[in-house]
Amino acid sequence: MAQKKILVCCGTAVATSTVVAKKIEEVLKNKGFNVAVEQCKAAEVPVKAENADVIVTTTPVSNVGDVPVIQTVSFLTGVGIDDDINKIIEYLNK
Repeated sequence: MAQKKILVCCGTAVATSTVVAKKIEEVLKNKGFNVAVEQCKAAEVPVKAENADVIVTTTPVSNVGDVPVIQTVSFLTGVGIDDDINKIIEYLNK
C-alpha cells in the first residue's frame, strides 16, 4: 500500500497535536498501515490540506476542499478512540 498522509492539527501545533499524532501513528503502524503523520496549527490547514488523505483535528477547521475531516478529542480523553481509528482507516482505504 502506498504511503498515506494524515494531517493532525490543533490550535497551536504544540502539545495537543503531538499527543494525537503519536497515538494515531503508533496504532496505524501496528495495524500495518504505511502512514506519514504531520502536525500543524489549525490556521495552516487550508494550505496543507491538499496533500493529505485525511485530517484529524481537535478544533474546527475549514477550507480543506474534499479532504475528509475527523474532529475529535478521543485521542486525548481515551473515549471513542477505536471508532475514530476505524473512521481514519475507512478514509485511508478509499
